[in-house]
Amino acid sequence: MRRPEMEELEPLYVISVVARMVGVHAQTLRYYERAGLVEPHRSRGNIRLYSIKDVNRLRQVKSMMDDLGVNLAGVEVILRMAERLALLEERLRDLEVRAQGDKPKED
Repeated sequence: MRRPEMEELEPLYVISVVARMVGVHAQTLRYYERAGLVEPHRSRGNIRLYSIKDVNRLRQVKSMMDDLGVNLAGVEVILRMAERLALLEERLRDLEVRAQGDKPKED
């Protein structure tokens, strides 16, 4: 049985489809890739294949730029900080679970 997280990472869409889904030109997606904002999977024929997670990230990039007026450098910083925050939150949850296991049981 497949987990939903795995399905979100499945490389499904070619660049032209993703460009339409996000509302940008394919060249813009190539630029975002060069800038390190997204890293699509590559097929055996070296064709870019994007996952649902990639599409969501690209929509987020486009929204920050269009709706909030953030430039590309700002988007990079925001995304990096958001990823770091998510990792720290995950570590905190793990530590909380471990701390709960270390507590003596009350009678």
